Amino acid sequence: MIDTGGKFVITGGAGFIGSNLAGALATENEVVVIDDLSSGKIENLAGLDVKFVRGSVTDIELLRDAFAGAECVFHQAAVASVPKSVEDPIGTSRIGIEGTLNVLVAARDAGIDRIVYASSSAIYGDSDQLPKSEDMCPDPKSPYAVSKLAGERFCSVFNELYGMKNIALRYFNTYGPRQDPNSEYAAVIPRFISALLKGELPIIYGDGEQTRDFVYVMDVVRANILASNSRSVGVCNIASGKSISLNRLVRIIWKDAVMPIYAEPRPGDVRHSLADISKAEKIGYMPAYTIEEGLRDTIRWFSER
Repeated sequence: MIDTGGKFVITGGAGFIGSNLAGALATENEVVVIDDLSSGKIENLAGLDVKFVRGSVTDIELLRDAFAGAECVFHQAAVASVPKSVEDPIGTSRIGIEGTLNVLVAARDAGIDRIVYASSSAIYGDSDQLPKSEDMCPDPKSPYAVSKLAGERFCSVFNELYGMKNIALRYFNTYGPRQDPNSEYAAVIPRFISALLKGELPIIYGDGEQTRDFVYVMDVVRANILASNSRSVGVCNIASGKSISLNRLVRIIWKDAVMPIYAEPRPGDVRHSLADISKAEKIGYMPAYTIEEGLRDTIRWFSER
């Protein structure tokens, strides 16, 4: 855990992962959250001792002001949805590519040499090679994935040109408290839990035999903090290192009590996902939560709200 009492900035910090990261950092540090609330929620920051700046990563002057005196920037802001990126590739590029370049320039100009960049396993595309390792050739299948890959490349270029020490974390399928189940583009676990609590049937896009490497959000938070303390650069997979089918996921959540509704697959979705996390282990990362433990805590959080 970071306990320097320093200043840290989180872009997209009112979102799902960003707000959980803010909660972990704010107990011992000055935390500035930047979010335009296009998908993040101000209530995600309720009770947290953070400074909130409403604005977008497309506003470089806002970033320059917010970054002054910071030790590290956790860049979480993105249009974090494959289907939405298919519908709006220009908006996705504006936030994911132009916005990331703005973050890097503002950090460089503020004398910050460490950006922890939220990337994605979507970069790997639909390759049959499993597990996915960082040395695989990228094969993005959506504007979202393309924007994440471009962000990684900008991070690497800034390392080489300006002596920065940026690192990109390729998140696999993250779930947990504060994830929005009501969005049209909600991820599968919050949608499933929402259906469970409403007494509805889960909807699976495809045959349910597609697999995902699900990782609990607090493991992702810990990975970010470890990455900020490390001087490693490049990219790291952040995942559980285990995969599970959506059909199996339904059986865990519903205890074999329901039959899902199956719908047409969504464009841009990949078939199978499993991470090699050996590179992340070198910065001290190991997942602490099993899928059963993470689902238990997540269902409890949603049921209490």
